[in-house]
Amino acid sequence: MTVDDRFGQGLEEARKNRLLGTYSEIVTDPVSDWATDFSHVDPAYAADPYAIQDDLRQRCPIAHTERFGGVWLPTRYEDVAAIAYDTDRFSSRSIIISNVKPPPELAPVGAAPPISSDPPFHHDARKLLLPAFTKTAVSRQEAATRAFCHELIDAMQGQDVVDAARDYAQHIPMRVIADMLGFPPEDGPRFRVFVENALESVNRPPEERFERFTQLSDYLVVQIQDHLANPRDDLTTYLINAELHGRKLDPTHVVGTMTLLLIAGIDTTWSAIGASLWHLAKTPADRERLVAEPGLLPTAMEELLRAYAPVTMARLVKEDMSWNGVDMRADDWVLLSFPAANRDPAQFEQANEVVIDREVNRHAAFGLGIHRCVGSHLARMELRVALEVWLERVPEFTLADPAAVTWAASQVRGPRTLPLRIGAVPG
Repeated sequence: MTVDDRFGQGLEEARKNRLLGTYSEIVTDPVSDWATDFSHVDPAYAADPYAIQDDLRQRCPIAHTERFGGVWLPTRYEDVAAIAYDTDRFSSRSIIISNVKPPPELAPVGAAPPISSDPPFHHDARKLLLPAFTKTAVSRQEAATRAFCHELIDAMQGQDVVDAARDYAQHIPMRVIADMLGFPPEDGPRFRVFVENALESVNRPPEERFERFTQLSDYLVVQIQDHLANPRDDLTTYLINAELHGRKLDPTHVVGTMTLLLIAGIDTTWSAIGASLWHLAKTPADRERLVAEPGLLPTAMEELLRAYAPVTMARLVKEDMSWNGVDMRADDWVLLSFPAANRDPAQFEQANEVVIDREVNRHAAFGLGIHRCVGSHLARMELRVALEVWLERVPEFTLADPAAVTWAASQVRGPRTLPLRIGAVPG
């Protein structure tokens, strides 16, 4: 069997895995009671989850719904942390809730290793990626990232209102991830479609989601084949050649990891940049202080990550059990809301206030436990550079129309449209 044949068969296996699992009824009705019938894709939750989470934390710290085949939602930091660290009772074999629950047989690898992997496989799969995401490796991306941010702002000259989500925030991680994987930079618009297909169609029919994932996997195999024919020094070639336990990575592993890097590596950072600009646009005191005190930005950035943490991950319950007063069934989903954990007043003083000079800030924006984000150094670099360049070039900006801001209704929350009034952009 040739290498090309191996990846072709691997793609077919990955596609079959997408069809496996337990299907549940699609429910699109409005939420009747957030404690017993919540939906994380409800428009009200997308617009402002914090008030809902605060209410649940007071009267029902672990909410439940029968949607998606059964989901639990803990809202206290201690509960989120306990589940994140408990790999014995909670599986990561699928971290995006949808109407299909993959079978236990997919563990311990899952569809997108290492984020979908359980111990002991997880440790070695994660270790493979670490060299590409060290501080030293990330620092080599900074100059190009900064130059690209300037290019994006140069293109805004002459415009009074720009969409900072679509015209700025989304493009930065797209370019960085494309460069790291060795993908054509002009494919950025396709990446946006892949992200939205993966994360914002979870309440669509399974066959539709399968077709959307097929578009992504087809694209990735084309890129893999190009790298097989033309090897170069990038992350795709590295994954193709990497070995685990003395053998080349399984093709489904390569495709799954590339899917993870493309989807998670883009949407999380895109959302963090957008949410930060949204906050600064509506909070002139914080914006003016950061313009006057640029050295405060690293501290402020951590606070913005805490307050507007974009990521909520999922786990699957391994066995029927009673957990902290609720009766969980095998294969129930659990939503690990790191945004809710970050606003728990039992963990943070002034939890619902953005304090840009907060000194003690052990937030959970990058997750907790063994699955803490492997790309956190990269995300921090991109966020810092994006804000540094924006505040340098566009020190004055406001929301052009607060009502026109829209937010992603998915497990990665960030502005999808963010119209800002910016006035003149200096050359």
